[in-house]
Amino acid sequence: MTWLFKNLLDRILAGAIRRGGFQVVWPDGSQSHYGNGAGTQAGIRISNNATLRHLATNPGMALGECYMDGTLTPVNGSIHDVLVVLMDNTNDYKVPIMELNTKLLRILRPLLQANNAVRSKNNVAHHYDLNGQLYALFLDRDRQYSCAYFARGDETLEEAQLAKKRHIAAKLKLDRPDLEVLDIGCGWGGMALTLAQEFGARVTGITLSEEQLAAATARAAAAGLSDRVKFELIDYRAMQRQFDRIVSVGMFEHVGAPNFPTFFETVKRCLKPDGVMLLHSIGRFDGPGATNSWIAKYIFPGGYSPALSETLAALERSGLRSTDIEVLRLHYAITLAHWRRRFAANRAAIAALYDERFCRMFEFYLSGSELAFRLSDHMNFQIQLVRDQEALPLARDYMFETERTAGHLAAAAE
Repeated sequence: MTWLFKNLLDRILAGAIRRGGFQVVWPDGSQSHYGNGAGTQAGIRISNNATLRHLATNPGMALGECYMDGTLTPVNGSIHDVLVVLMDNTNDYKVPIMELNTKLLRILRPLLQANNAVRSKNNVAHHYDLNGQLYALFLDRDRQYSCAYFARGDETLEEAQLAKKRHIAAKLKLDRPDLEVLDIGCGWGGMALTLAQEFGARVTGITLSEEQLAAATARAAAAGLSDRVKFELIDYRAMQRQFDRIVSVGMFEHVGAPNFPTFFETVKRCLKPDGVMLLHSIGRFDGPGATNSWIAKYIFPGGYSPALSETLAALERSGLRSTDIEVLRLHYAITLAHWRRRFAANRAAIAALYDERFCRMFEFYLSGSELAFRLSDHMNFQIQLVRDQEALPLARDYMFETERTAGHLAAAAE
C-alpha cells in the first residue's frame, strides 16, 4: 500500500506547488521536485511509511504532528520555509482531502466549540497555564499576547504593544477619571494596568487562567495600583455588575461560534446605558470557516477565529450597536514575526523548561500563525459597541486626539 500513499501525496503536491521550489525525500531515499524554482526553496524528508500514510490521508493534522515527532524534517531550509511554500500555493489550490476535512469540522462546530464554563477553563489552562517563564522569553516586557499595533511598521515590539493599548484606550473614550472598566480576558494584566496608570480608570480584569491571575495580581501590587485594579478568576458569563466601559482583547477567539449570542448578551447586561465597549479579535477575510485540526488539538482547543459576518450577525441580534469597525491588516503577521525571532533566540532556555518536541510544536504554531496573516485569510478587527448611539461624539476625531495626547505625554515624561 505504500506506493498508493506515495502516489496520492505526489499528486497533491504536483497539483498544488506552482510557485517556489519544493523537494520531497521519500522513505526509500528517492526524491521528487515541485514548483517553478523561483522564490522560496524548501523541502522535507519523510522518515518512514507510517509518516507517509499520515501525510497523504490527513495533511492538515499530519504536517504539524510529524514535525513535532521528528519523523518529518525540513531539508534545505527551516520549517518556516516549508510552510511559506505550502501556504503560498494552497491559497490557489484546494486540496480535496483538506476541503473535505474543513467541511466536516464546520458541521461539528457546535460540538467542538461547545465551550461551557468548565470546558472553557480547561481550554484556557491548556495554553495559558504553561510555565510563566515561557511567555517572558518571547513576548514583550508587558506580556501582551495579542496583535500589536504598527503605525509605521518599523516599531519595536515594546513600542507597538504600547501603541496597541493606547489605540484601544482611545476608542473606549476614557474622558473622565474613575470610570469603571471591565477587562474580559485580562491576560497578565497589562491592559488593565495601562488603563489605570495612563487614563485614571478603575479596572476589574477577569480571566480563567490561574497563572495569569497570580501574575496580574502581583503586578498590580508592585505598581501600587491594587486599590484601582482588581483581578478575578471568573467566567465572563457569571459577571453580573455593570461597568462604564468594557474591553476584550484576544479573548473572543476562545468563545466559540455557538456562544457568540451569549457573549454579546453578557456585554449588553454588563454595560451601563451610556457605556462603550471595544472588542479586539482575530478574524478571517473569507467568511465563516473552521479551526485547523492541529491548532485545535495542540494549541487552542475550542478556539475559533470568526468572520466579521458571523460576529456582526450575533451582535446585531443582541441589540448592541456597532459604532466603529477597523480591520488591522498584517499587524499580527509582524507581531508574530517578532515572537518567532525571540523564540528562536531563546530556544535553548525554552527547551530546558520543556523539551525538543515542545519547541518544535511552538515553532510550527508561530510560523503557521504568522503566515495565516501574511499569506492566507486571517486579519484582526476592532469593533466599538454601545447600547445608546448618543453615547459617543458624531465624529471620530476624539480617538486620534486621545491617542496623540497619550503619546505626547509619555514622551514628555521620559
